[in-house]
Amino acid sequence: MGDFISEDDLLTFDGFLKYQAVDPAALTPDELAMWRDIFDHAIRRRESSPKVGLMKLQLIPGEQKYGVALRDGSELWLTMWVRCSPKGEVFVMYPRVDAGNPHASYHLDGTLHNKSYDKAHFPKKRQPLTAEFGESEHLGIFMGHGKSSGAVCVTRARLTGW
Repeated sequence: MGDFISEDDLLTFDGFLKYQAVDPAALTPDELAMWRDIFDHAIRRRESSPKVGLMKLQLIPGEQKYGVALRDGSELWLTMWVRCSPKGEVFVMYPRVDAGNPHASYHLDGTLHNKSYDKAHFPKKRQPLTAEFGESEHLGIFMGHGKSSGAVCVTRARLTGW
């Protein structure tokens, strides 16, 4: 297994190349310039992307929510959350600013799909969410999230001053 590459490492050209498994010593000057352009474009895009900020999730009677957060020193960043609706359906949600409300949903009839911009993708039939549900189901692979969304996670302790 290679060395760990943090999200902060990706903000440096060397860290970016390492993540891409590119050895800069093996590149021609033109290839190195091409990689530098790709990195610079990604950094500009990241810097111009709006940040979510403080997440204000609504409390809905009968609904359960479970947050998934990343700790970086004393900071806590919300990277996704799971909603369990009062009907028993499950939704994996991502914090985004105006990005089509991306999420995965598992419905009572066993339909599992990913959705963004009001379009369902990759629909599959799994076990119905009934009393006969057994063991577990794989809900997918979730990538492209982390602290860069800027979604600040506020714990109950922070809200109440514990």
